[in-house]
Amino acid sequence: MKTVFVLFDSLNRLALGAYGGTAIATPNFDRFAQKAVTFDKHYVGSLPCMPARRDMHTGRLNFMHRHWGPLEPFDDSFARTLSKNGVYTHLISDHLHYFEEGGWGYANAYDSFDYIKGQEYDALKVLVSPPIERYKEKFDNRHYAFDRLPQTANLTRGNSDAMAWKKSRAAVSRDFLKEEADFPTAKCFSAAFEFLDLNTKANDWFLQLECFDPHEPFVAPERFKEAYDSGYEGKVLDWPMYEEASNSPQEIAEIRGNYAALVAMCDEYFGKLLDYFDENDLWKDTSLVLTTDHGFLLSEHEWWGKNRMPYYEEISHIPLMVWHPDHGAQSGVRRGCLTQTPDLMPTFLDLHGCEIPPSVTGTSLVSLLTEDAPVHESVVLGMFGGPVCVTDGTYSYFHYPEDLTGKDLSLYTLMPAHMRSHFDIEELKTIELAAPFDFTKGAPVLKIKLDPKNSQLGADGQDFGDCVSALYGLNSDPRQERPLDDPARVDGLIAKIGDHFARHDAPIELYAHFGLKQPPPN
Repeated sequence: MKTVFVLFDSLNRLALGAYGGTAIATPNFDRFAQKAVTFDKHYVGSLPCMPARRDMHTGRLNFMHRHWGPLEPFDDSFARTLSKNGVYTHLISDHLHYFEEGGWGYANAYDSFDYIKGQEYDALKVLVSPPIERYKEKFDNRHYAFDRLPQTANLTRGNSDAMAWKKSRAAVSRDFLKEEADFPTAKCFSAAFEFLDLNTKANDWFLQLECFDPHEPFVAPERFKEAYDSGYEGKVLDWPMYEEASNSPQEIAEIRGNYAALVAMCDEYFGKLLDYFDENDLWKDTSLVLTTDHGFLLSEHEWWGKNRMPYYEEISHIPLMVWHPDHGAQSGVRRGCLTQTPDLMPTFLDLHGCEIPPSVTGTSLVSLLTEDAPVHESVVLGMFGGPVCVTDGTYSYFHYPEDLTGKDLSLYTLMPAHMRSHFDIEELKTIELAAPFDFTKGAPVLKIKLDPKNSQLGADGQDFGDCVSALYGLNSDPRQERPLDDPARVDGLIAKIGDHFARHDAPIELYAHFGLKQPPPN
């Protein structure tokens, strides 16, 4: 078996025509839906980017034990497992977070990897003293707060406001995107075609083609932007802060148009991959899987982004399409059963005939390529220190703790790193040695008190202060605009959260944090 796994970042399900989207032309994603099996109730697990990838690697949720961080020494990565079973694994990615403190171990889990520079704040070129005054004239301060930068000749990560520094690096990259071939997505697909040219005749390999697009900043070649031109003539608006939407209708149209242009680019380049499959007859012996890590709010519910707000369907309900050469008769069919990101890992192992480790809580989806059958009664999803969402596919419930600071929580890890830094010395002083969990293979772990300033939101200077628990009926209210008052339904869904916590051997204090009944001692 050969597998190509295409992973986009922040690809909204409803941006695709195959899922009912009408605002963006996505002929190639739609074309693949006619070839593959399309999953209609596929959800995220741990949020955001790197926690989602740990779910993908390990086949289990991780948001109950720690926030964004590296692969752990006890983690069973699908890439390592495939490699041990003689399946060559290769990663092509422009995802810069793999190469920060909190991304260690993921790229190294593959037999080899190609890293493409230029996304987000991974500047294409080095400018020690970038032309900030020129950038202030070009970029809107609401998205690019360059007035927070120091008035010094040299800008460094150490002497600058963290967010403003990131935005300055993205502005530098923008100066060097001269041709379409310079864009990271174009380079990722070029590297993929080179891999396929060299290895199509070989067997037993797994290629992960991972594109950071259409994650913000929403920067696409001009020919894609022209199709979604909003008529806006102001400064650049393409990187919204994760906050409540207070923009004018014209500004909202511009930001959405920039996102649409980037989705259109992703669609066209994915179409080039489909063409390659056609021209080289890869459909006969190669699986192709398409999905994303999470969605993104584009002013729906009067919010921009993710993390800060409830995990609405636009964020949590994501696309998944799977082609398997042995199930061609199922082309174009759709599956209505609940599935989730951790299901990818056992699916990849199953595709290649590998044994699934006992630590895995996800379920292989290979059997669903033949028939639609339930694999999950419900799924939970969340972000460490944030609310928990539970859905049974018919109802969705966001459950917020009484204490929104997370100061009563501890992280459990053997790899103490935040997204872009090591743990603070003061955090390390709180370390206790905790007993093993059922997935740590008998190894004790470090229990470290979470400093709220280093949580996913705290690092951005935000909190959950104005968010509340809410129940929605997904059939009657798919846009989640009318919360329901149904205490009995809420009680049932809260009980399901407790069941998922128990299945993942969640820390005992997490039950108290969310007001859940603690499980009986083992």
